[in-house]
Amino acid sequence: MELNFRQMGKTGQPLLIMHGLFGTLDNWQTLGRQYAETHQVYLIDLRNHGRSPHSDDLSYQLMSDDVAAFIKQHQIQNPVVLGHSMGGKVAMNLALQHPELLEKLIVADIAPKAYPPHHDEIIEGFRSIDLATLENRQQADEQLAQRVPDLGTRLFLLKNLYRKDDNSFGWRLNLDAIEKNLDNVLGNIESDQPFTKPTLFIRGGNSRYIKPEKDMDQIQSLFPNAKLHTIEGTGHWLHAEKPEEFYRISMEFLQA
Repeated sequence: MELNFRQMGKTGQPLLIMHGLFGTLDNWQTLGRQYAETHQVYLIDLRNHGRSPHSDDLSYQLMSDDVAAFIKQHQIQNPVVLGHSMGGKVAMNLALQHPELLEKLIVADIAPKAYPPHHDEIIEGFRSIDLATLENRQQADEQLAQRVPDLGTRLFLLKNLYRKDDNSFGWRLNLDAIEKNLDNVLGNIESDQPFTKPTLFIRGGNSRYIKPEKDMDQIQSLFPNAKLHTIEGTGHWLHAEKPEEFYRISMEFLQA
């Protein structure tokens, strides 16, 4: 599967960045431009997201294999891999399965554990939008607001909406595949062998995705060289809420 990507920057160590569930590479463009001042940046659309190909199947093994193939295809040497949420689990699985392909790992606000279902309202929100009769984005936002009241979340989700050549609307993401394979997306990351290279976990202080008192044992069993940094006053989208602090923390790790 040839993943859609955008490259920024001509020199420096390669940096691969992967978005979360329902996201696209566009979510990382602002930070990508900053990283590109010192790194060769590759923003990647994971399968069934953005402009990457659709498939009936969705799992961390498949997604990390996609990225491993991408690294080899583009002859990327010793990259740092950064992933947020679902992309963070892809990055973790890639590091554990193919440790020789990367030099460092950055994981944004996700642990390797399994999570309980918590995306029902978002799936229902997508399904509630009648694409056949939709005339504009304002209508889509109004329909989505019935299930997803938070404006910021709606703006994030509606980045997946686009106009087709016939002027009708469609979704960039493969909603059917995501819904069918949601248990896989929420599942845990496992490995018999740890990833021993430098690893940084960055969590949002207001987010519940990483609970240090409960999750660090599992994190350090898989990533014994891992450090955890908390950005206070941020939730799950910590890189969007406090991009300057996220950039500073990640750059300190990249340059160490």
